[in-house]
Amino acid sequence: MTGSLKEYADLYKLPGPWCTAYVDAGTGTVDTLEAADVRPGNARAQLEAQGASAADLDAVEQSLQPEAGIPAPVSRFVLVHQGKAEINEVLAGDRVLPERISVDPIPDLLPLVKHRPEDLPYVVAEVSREHGEIRLYHAGAGAPDSTREVQGETEHLSKFQGGGWAHLRFQHHTEDVWRRNADEVAGEIDRVVAESGARLIVLAGDIRARGLVQEQLSKASQDLVSVVDSHTHTQGADDALLDDQVNQRVAELWAAEQQEVMDRLAMQEGQANPESATGIGAVVHALQQAQVDVLILNDAALTERTLLALDSEPWIATAEEESLAANVLGKVPAPAALLRAAALTDARVLLVPGPVLPEGVDVAALLRWPTGPAAPASS
Repeated sequence: MTGSLKEYADLYKLPGPWCTAYVDAGTGTVDTLEAADVRPGNARAQLEAQGASAADLDAVEQSLQPEAGIPAPVSRFVLVHQGKAEINEVLAGDRVLPERISVDPIPDLLPLVKHRPEDLPYVVAEVSREHGEIRLYHAGAGAPDSTREVQGETEHLSKFQGGGWAHLRFQHHTEDVWRRNADEVAGEIDRVVAESGARLIVLAGDIRARGLVQEQLSKASQDLVSVVDSHTHTQGADDALLDDQVNQRVAELWAAEQQEVMDRLAMQEGQANPESATGIGAVVHALQQAQVDVLILNDAALTERTLLALDSEPWIATAEEESLAANVLGKVPAPAALLRAAALTDARVLLVPGPVLPEGVDVAALLRWPTGPAAPASS
């Protein structure tokens, strides 16, 4: 599930036009190299035919210049406004939607959301008795957002093999060093989690160090821990094994969160004043009231449907008479309008395939308060 699309809310408020290019971006073979070379010029010509400004055409052409060394399959999403590329993202994997090169009244971020359906921050911490490497990721992004290293004390880390009192004293000292190092690593993990809102901590590394670090974590962090038996910092260790285990844990969490949303939706069915809405009319009405907590969307079923995008609250409408005092920016694809309204009202978004929603339903929402007479007056 995406976190809210809140980070794009300021973009969504800016008046258009917007130039969008969503294209293949691989440069792996001679054929694709040639395609990559002509792609910027082709996009420019298409946008020029749609009336894009010279500044926007330059910005799109520049943004689509091929980058060597990106392995196929890979896509690129570029969003340009007033001569500036507001978004220029290389997205791993094949295109999830048809190629698109267009001038639009609002940003259509559906390709971005489809490539990254879950804005799921998580932490991978690899720990040893003297060291910790803490990497923050967002699911689907590939490379870590940040990497922090904690280097603890290394003196007297190996246990003394002698005997008697000296041995015992030395052993206690070594355990104290391990514990201090673990405390430092745990503190750094807690900080990363608090700053990022991470929803999962995958803890890997030396078995003794893992246990010590887990003990020292805050209660909130301990609840997020999933331990994997992998230590890539040892000789001959397999990085791919850790990656596979991490990906499995992330997929499990994502599936559980999606199931929880769908269970909540099912529970509301048939209630007198449900905290849910189903169908495009009811969901648009709820978005107009900023009532939507989670927007649940089968975008593929809505590709032929259009809605009105508005320049101010209520941001979205099915017909002009619903626009209140706002101006209509244009008729836009329903998924683009729904995502924009979700972003501007701080709703989260869950994209689902058709069979997940009840039969005949293409869009639904979990609400912040019930429908019906109990709804509070909007502030």
